[in-house]
Amino acid sequence: MKKLKVSIIGATGYTGKELVKILMNHPKVELVYLTSSTYTGENIAEIFPEFRNKLDQALINLDLEVVSRDSDLVFTALPHTVSMEVVSELFKKGVKVVDLSADYRLKDSAVYKEWYKKEHNQISKELLNNAVYGLPEIYSDKIKVTSLVANPGCYPTSIILGIAPLLKYHLVKPEGIVIDSKSGTTGAGRKLSLGLHFSECNENFKAYKVIKHNHIPEIEQELSAIYFSESECRQERTEIKVCFTPHLLPINRGILSTCYLTLKESKEEGEILEVYQKFYQNTPFVRIFEPPDLPEIKFVSGTNYCDIGFSLDKRVNKIKVISVIDNLLKGAAGQAVQNMNIMSSFPETCGLKF
Repeated sequence: MKKLKVSIIGATGYTGKELVKILMNHPKVELVYLTSSTYTGENIAEIFPEFRNKLDQALINLDLEVVSRDSDLVFTALPHTVSMEVVSELFKKGVKVVDLSADYRLKDSAVYKEWYKKEHNQISKELLNNAVYGLPEIYSDKIKVTSLVANPGCYPTSIILGIAPLLKYHLVKPEGIVIDSKSGTTGAGRKLSLGLHFSECNENFKAYKVIKHNHIPEIEQELSAIYFSESECRQERTEIKVCFTPHLLPINRGILSTCYLTLKESKEEGEILEVYQKFYQNTPFVRIFEPPDLPEIKFVSGTNYCDIGFSLDKRVNKIKVISVIDNLLKGAAGQAVQNMNIMSSFPETCGLKF
């Protein structure tokens, strides 16, 4: 059986490493190239000893001509604002791409410039119309036929999946949505940072970027698209705005998001549960908890699942939704492979049943 030839650009970050771990065992994939600007020429097993006797592959410097020539699909696990140049070149050469940066998630290039302080060039700006937001539970049909997937951010994945059914069926008001999220330290990437040193994070818990986190426009874009019609979304007055506060947990991986929404009218737990179960009935990686049970980070750590639970606070007419994911898997590499599977007509769970 001919295998899909896959390369990873940026294979030595946390997300790149997770991609390698998944794809080296994927039954329908052949890993062709692993690139790294930092560790060019070294073996992947020298950087990550857990790959010893499992994967013997040298890391190469990025050569787009070579990578595009020999690859059917490429994962770009590069920093925001860096990825757009690489992706546009790969796309021009006819290679399918799953991009794990934020560079193609926002449909409005002006919004991207505002939040990421870099402007799309003409080619990458045109590609925004081709890119599909890679949330399989909502956009599977579009992912099947695209050549460019913008893999969602980790916080947005937990939040959007958590409250999409409520917004889709207009069970809640679109105003006054409050989101409180907590993430493990790997969400900040593998680069050195004083705030991520062990002694800074251990036995500590803090909020950060409380006013302007880069995931806010992504969250608002997708929640608005789910709640409003396309024509309504073009009008600024109908865009959903959220009050979002991220926090740093002293753990390696995992995200827990608590979302507070106002019900339009009184509902019973059974009615809400039925809506969630129906919305996600054909999605293999979403698990719905029946009240009063609520999900926890340890339930999803090391998996591609998103676990969702909720509680009704009838005293104040609110619903509290708890959504948990592994930020490196369902929030990054696992979801990227899920998207690759859909793009390649593989079973959606292929290579992801760990």
